[in-house]
Amino acid sequence: MDPALLRVLVESGVKIGLLFGAVLTTVAYMTWVERRVSAWIQDRRGPNRVGPFGLLQPLADGIKFMFKETILPPHVHKVVYALAPAIVFVPALVTLSVVPFGPALRLFGRDVVMQVADVDVGILVVLALSSMGVYGIALAGWSSNNKYSLMGGLRSSAQLISYELPLGLAVVGVLMTSGSLRLSQVVAHQAEHGWNMLWQLPGFLIFLIAGFAETNRLPFDLPEADSELVAGYHTEYSGMRFSMFYMAEYANMITASALAVTLYCGGYHVPGLRLLGLSPAASALVQVAAFVLKVAFFLFLYVWVRWTIPRFRYDQLMNLGWKVLLPAALIHIGWVAFLILQGWA
Repeated sequence: MDPALLRVLVESGVKIGLLFGAVLTTVAYMTWVERRVSAWIQDRRGPNRVGPFGLLQPLADGIKFMFKETILPPHVHKVVYALAPAIVFVPALVTLSVVPFGPALRLFGRDVVMQVADVDVGILVVLALSSMGVYGIALAGWSSNNKYSLMGGLRSSAQLISYELPLGLAVVGVLMTSGSLRLSQVVAHQAEHGWNMLWQLPGFLIFLIAGFAETNRLPFDLPEADSELVAGYHTEYSGMRFSMFYMAEYANMITASALAVTLYCGGYHVPGLRLLGLSPAASALVQVAAFVLKVAFFLFLYVWVRWTIPRFRYDQLMNLGWKVLLPAALIHIGWVAFLILQGWA
């Protein structure tokens, strides 16, 4: 095998392993964060028995799910029922492969890009893969042969279609200013001209709200509303298949947070970092840490909103998407075009 090709394969394999390991670890500990933050908001104790401060609770939960019986109801479509959780979970992990989490770093005599795949159409890859999850949810609802599950799948389909439109239009403003679909170029443009959140605050808010709806989080969790649909599309699931839906939800939260940071908050860029005179390696570590902290803030925001704002009615959900966010996103595109014509962005 060509040594250059072998180096590329090894480098890509290491990146994929590190990224997926970090994501799966974060997914596990987001369950702990969710419960601790909710306890803090409700003035009660969260998990605090398994390990110091309950830090080993995610490990205990994972072991529990591995040994729980996976029940296969007799009335389901077995093949689709079994594949649906994977169809939801896998795209949620793969989407992060095109997100840059740090600058290029000189290692072993060559530049290593802190990104699994720096593709020319990175944002299109993100939008395409993120929209794949709805297929898994819809198929889970249909294959369960349960009216509550079917209603949850249909709700999720309508909700994601309704909110993908304003989300995509909000991203258009970022692409207009950066002039590229490559996410690394979007970050580089913000490093030179300022974070997009400063110039495109309405687009940032639209993207953030639509991101909540895309991840089926409160106040947009209508597809699994327990007061109406028992548990929605995953009512008939148990064991590891059931846990995969929740793992996909947290993975989607990480993806949405990483995208919000990359598109609007400068990605891994740290203002004024050059003035400190750090070495390239130290500068890269600081920028990676900054990216992680920015993502952590948005993950905390997801949890905070869930335990603060009550669930919308379904008509309110649709009205917000079609009558408020979609017109606002179209107006925002006009605003960004005005900024570009004036030379301000």
